[in-house]
Amino acid sequence: MSAPGTRRIVLWRHGQTAWNLERRFQGTTDVDLTETGRAQAKRSARLLASLTPHSIISSDLRRTRDTAAELAAVTGLEVTYDEALRETYAGAWQGLTHDEIMARFGEQYAAWKRGEAVRRGGGELETEVADRAAPLVERAAEKLPSGGVLVVVSHGGTIRTTIGRLLGLPSPSWEALGGLSNCAWSVLGEGVRGWRLMEHNAGSLPEPVLGDDV
Repeated sequence: MSAPGTRRIVLWRHGQTAWNLERRFQGTTDVDLTETGRAQAKRSARLLASLTPHSIISSDLRRTRDTAAELAAVTGLEVTYDEALRETYAGAWQGLTHDEIMARFGEQYAAWKRGEAVRRGGGELETEVADRAAPLVERAAEKLPSGGVLVVVSHGGTIRTTIGRLLGLPSPSWEALGGLSNCAWSVLGEGVRGWRLMEHNAGSLPEPVLGDDV
């Protein structure tokens, strides 16, 4: 439980897509939710509404927009969309399955999993994703009233790098934060020494983690 007056950030991953099921790397490709993904968003939105959020910000891709819309429908809040919350751009990896990536970019894939700074498929570094996403989240959180709740609707990789940055963790250790299941969320609470991780991958266990950040 957080102390009274503590501001909270809820980082909520989008619902299931067909590419998640196919283990196909999405990145910034604009992929729709499946019917299961829409049902996940509806269910999770009802749970998150009980936190009485004050504001919602979202990636502008369809899978996050449609997820955020479910929470907006039950809370009456407007959603602010920003491309800074998009998933990591992964260049030539996008659209490939993980097996195809390992076959074509094996050493690059292995280096990424070792925690090395890698431009996957010629795309963004994870630190560059944090550079664009974390400041946006911090600015939105600063506008919250005492005890306010900000919901950030984004993507698995972007959420992980944002959490790592807000917690002040060194980038090679961000991999220690496990991936989020579809429509699961993590909660950061404001402490005297900065943000603290209060919950991680909440709301959907034991659902498998399917997506780019596996």
